[in-house]
Amino acid sequence: MLITSKAIVLNAIKYGDYDLIVKCYTEQGLRSYLVKRIFKATKGKLSPAFFQPLTQLEITANYNNNRSLHFIKEAKISTPYITIHNNVIKQTMMVFLSEVLSHALKEEEENQSLFSYLETAFQWLDSHSDTPNFHLVFLMNLTKYLGFYPEKGNQFLYFDLNEGKFTNHIISKLYISGKNLDYFKALLGTNFDVENELKLNKTNRHELLEILIQYFELHLPGFRKPRSLEVLKAVFN
Repeated sequence: MLITSKAIVLNAIKYGDYDLIVKCYTEQGLRSYLVKRIFKATKGKLSPAFFQPLTQLEITANYNNNRSLHFIKEAKISTPYITIHNNVIKQTMMVFLSEVLSHALKEEEENQSLFSYLETAFQWLDSHSDTPNFHLVFLMNLTKYLGFYPEKGNQFLYFDLNEGKFTNHIISKLYISGKNLDYFKALLGTNFDVENELKLNKTNRHELLEILIQYFELHLPGFRKPRSLEVLKAVFN
């Protein structure tokens, strides 16, 4: 069955000498594809450049419900990025976030609101120049769609990462307080249009990012710290 759908590339792995296995988040959910002979010397319709991290595509694929790998017949870039590929910070953010999403997204069922969030977020990043906290706002808001977004609690002294809630009593060793708690609270309810108003220096930004990654590890079975995390930190130094 041929289906045409928007898709966002999560990762791509070379398979054999000429083929590529691509994991995408599509309008129908998580899907994996085998792209055959894409690295052959003779140029075909598809280019490896189509499958860079978080590229937005329109894919026509042959789907078979009895297979875990589907076959792409046609693909084109649906929303070309203008600034991301020329900006090392944005580019590194995209690699990092593609790794986060590859570990975080497991469900194959359709989730149109999540797809729209991803699509809109990366288009926003591409179209704005001052984006130092984009990845932090992105991760916090992503928790809404993954089911562990914290409820607001401005009056509380601690946030228990394991329980996922604010409290005035320390329940476990996995909690945040003080300045990091203030920054964590500030992220709640922040959207991309005001993300540059978060007054964070590089140390604050690194600590908050580590907290968010730990929060993901605690609430998503199988989630692991992205290997690109240290590279992302380095570009902000």
